[in-house]
Amino acid sequence: MSRAGKTGQLRIIGGLWRGRKLSFPAVVDLRPSADRVRETLFNWLQAEIPGARCLDLFAGSGALGLEALSRGAAEVMLVEQNAEAAAQIRQHLQTLCCEAGKVAQADAFAFLKGPATPFDVVFLDPPYRLDCLAQCCRLLEQGGWLKPRAYIYLEDMRQRPPPTLPDNWELLRSKKAGEVGYRLARHN
Repeated sequence: MSRAGKTGQLRIIGGLWRGRKLSFPAVVDLRPSADRVRETLFNWLQAEIPGARCLDLFAGSGALGLEALSRGAAEVMLVEQNAEAAAQIRQHLQTLCCEAGKVAQADAFAFLKGPATPFDVVFLDPPYRLDCLAQCCRLLEQGGWLKPRAYIYLEDMRQRPPPTLPDNWELLRSKKAGEVGYRLARHN
């Protein structure tokens, strides 16, 4: 559901498209990760992103997936259920002449129940109202979506406790900024 005619704007923080501003539709629950949160996240992952296969599971504006592509990810699958948001991400990829990014317009849970192709890095930033990080972690683990030593980024409301992670995952970092709590885990 969009709010007639309104759009938001995000900025690529680093890499090939550094400073590039991209618009996104004003869709309910769509809120790109804040610049300072993305900057911290990609500082954590700076050695891991070049050449990586990444999954941006609740892509929304595409901010995390596009940032990964800008910083040298070999491939990014952006999964977004909202047709308007998915179309805008496709348009950005075309504008940026980027063939390494693919968009799947799909429900994230249905996508995870499909055939798995393991990823090096997974971004989990679902709409906060869903409170589904623990469920997503289980589906990623059980479905074979993670390469050995894959990194998983988890973003949620600051006041919500961390999700229960699968036993073979290690929480590496945890930080808060404003209303956001964000974490980085690794699949061991």
